[in-house]
Amino acid sequence: MSRDGLIDLDAVIAIARRGSFRAAALELGLSTTALSNAIGKLERQLGIRLFNRTTRSVSLTDAGRHFVDQVGPALRHIHDAMDAARSQQATPSGTLRINAFSTAARTIVMPLLIEFLRRYPQVHVDLVTEGRLVDIVADGFDLGVRNADLVPTDMIALPVGPARSYAVVASPAYLKTHGRPHRPPDLLGHACIRIRLPNGALFRWQFEKDGQPVQIDVKGPITLDEASLSRIAVLGDVGIGYFMESDVHADIAAGRLIRVLEDWTPPLAPLCLYYPNRRNPSAAFAAFIALARELMGSKAASVAIGS
Repeated sequence: MSRDGLIDLDAVIAIARRGSFRAAALELGLSTTALSNAIGKLERQLGIRLFNRTTRSVSLTDAGRHFVDQVGPALRHIHDAMDAARSQQATPSGTLRINAFSTAARTIVMPLLIEFLRRYPQVHVDLVTEGRLVDIVADGFDLGVRNADLVPTDMIALPVGPARSYAVVASPAYLKTHGRPHRPPDLLGHACIRIRLPNGALFRWQFEKDGQPVQIDVKGPITLDEASLSRIAVLGDVGIGYFMESDVHADIAAGRLIRVLEDWTPPLAPLCLYYPNRRNPSAAFAAFIALARELMGSKAASVAIGS
C-alpha cells in the first residue's frame, strides 16, 4: 500500500504505467476493488474521467493524459522530499520493495531478509519474484537482484552470494536404464524436462566448453515453468533436468540425483543486488544495504556497473 498518504495520485500513475488495474493494485498492495473505488472518487472530485475502461483494456483519456503529465513530476518531487525526511529517521521503518527471480530469492534474498526483519521489525518488505526483466525504477522497486551481466549500466551493484552454475541431473534409475550423456548433443537421444520461460518461449539448454557455447533444443515428455516441479519430475525418473546448481545441490550430495555434463556447465556471472543512486535514501534502505555488505563480507564492495 502507498506509504505516503497519496494513494489516489499514486494509483493514477501506477495504472497509467501498468495499463492495468490489476497490475497496479498488486504493485500498491490494494485490492482491485479498492483501487477502482479510489479512482472513481478522484474522478468525481475532479469532474473528469481519467481512464477509458473496457473488459480488456485500460487507457488514459485526453484529460487523464494531461493530468498525469502535470501530476507525475510533482508527485515524484513529493516522494523525494518524503524520502529525504525518512533518511533522518533514527529507527528504520516503512516499506522496501525488492524484485528478484525465484532462485535468487530462495538462496540469497530470503536469508538476508530474515536477518534484516529480526533487526528492524518496523520495516515491511514486499518481495516480488518473477522471471522477466523489469525496470525497477519504473515499476516502483527499491532494489533488484539479477545476474551481474544483466544489471543496467546506470545502477549501483553489490555482488552477493557464492559462485553459481547450471547443473544437468538425472536420477540413478533413469541413468541405469537409458545411459549417461557425455556431450550436449547426446541429450537429443534422451527424455528431457523442457523449460518454458516467463515470456512463453521454450528455453534452449545452454552449455559452454573451451570458450565454445552450445545450445540444445531438447525434447521430452513434459514442459514445465517452475524449477520445483521440474525437480519432482526428475526425482520421479521422468527424464533429465536442467537447473541452477543451488536448486539441486542437496539432492546431488545425498545421491538422489546424479550430475552429468559438469564440464560443459562453467561458472556463471555472479548475482548482484542493484539499485539506483539516491541522494537521500530512507533509513530502511540504508540499513538494508549496510546489512547486505556486512553479511556478504568485505569483498562485496559496491561498484558502478560499466564504470
